[in-house]
Amino acid sequence: MRRRCVAFFAALCGMLAPPLAAQAPNVEYAVKATYLYKLAPFVDWPAGTFTGPADPLVICVAGEDEVADLVDEAVKGQSVGSHPIAVVHLAAGATTPCNILYLAERGNARAAMLERFRGMPVLTVTDNAAAAHGIVNFVVQDNRVRFEIDLNAAAANHLTISSKLLNLAARVLPRP
Repeated sequence: MRRRCVAFFAALCGMLAPPLAAQAPNVEYAVKATYLYKLAPFVDWPAGTFTGPADPLVICVAGEDEVADLVDEAVKGQSVGSHPIAVVHLAAGATTPCNILYLAERGNARAAMLERFRGMPVLTVTDNAAAAHGIVNFVVQDNRVRFEIDLNAAAANHLTISSKLLNLAARVLPRP
């Protein structure tokens, strides 16, 4: 009987292994989508960014990728302090008031969007950026989603990043 249970368990694990391995990228994208609002409590926006305690924290998404597809579901029912979270999917080239901007755009489109929001109190977030990167850039290290923080870009956008978040970063690019 014991051999049958062990054989059954081994067969069950063999059947479940391929789907679990196939879901690994989905877990990565879900974690990144969740990080978008989890970063917010560790960012200080300038005075006047929110006119009242019930103003929404707006996450804008520019472009389409797997993370962009999951943002709406990840923030559903969430809030940051007293601020409910709203998600806006931007049309190509559009700008709208945002607190956090996730750039799924690549190449020149990403660089143009970063430039468009430079100097505004917006936390820009990119994913595995080779050249143009935001204040926060997601990276995968040792099969874990990590992030880099560019303090110079944060200062340019008049944002202060908490030391607690800086301590969790895989890499911090210092202010010159």
